[in-house]
Amino acid sequence: MPARRLDPQRLLRALSEQRAASSRAPWTGPDTVSALGAACLEAVTTALDAGSDPLREALRGAVLYSLDELEQRAPGRSVEVRVPPFGAVQVIAGPRHTRGTPPNVVETDPVTWVLLATGRLGWERARRSGRISASGPRADLSGHLPLPGFVSRPDAGDDAPGRSN
Repeated sequence: MPARRLDPQRLLRALSEQRAASSRAPWTGPDTVSALGAACLEAVTTALDAGSDPLREALRGAVLYSLDELEQRAPGRSVEVRVPPFGAVQVIAGPRHTRGTPPNVVETDPVTWVLLATGRLGWERARRSGRISASGPRADLSGHLPLPGFVSRPDAGDDAPGRSN
């Protein structure tokens, strides 16, 4: 299942609703997919940090945007990353998979994916707690997460970015 394309109008609606739900001012930034996707990711993490459930459409935008970012930063087709029900991408250079179930699969829920992508949850902690399913010898995204450019919090645990395991 390929990642679904991001529609700027749909992202803007989702971002506006999430910001309103968090009692934040309306979005006044650029209306590009990149800016809106990053803003959705930030709005979702703000909601999560506040202990609130993010709105479904904003969570969808954040997941699709961050999957797209991972796909651009780790090009390849040897690992399939699935975040149902929103999307999946194939990433990381290596042997290409073309039929059936790929040998290297990472699967997680949308909230866990956002936490991983932003460094609010470390790879090893998510793996140990069962929040991700990773099968195959290449299904370790710890070298690719959190996504560069996203602020991480120091409470990601023993495997927070910048710390050794």
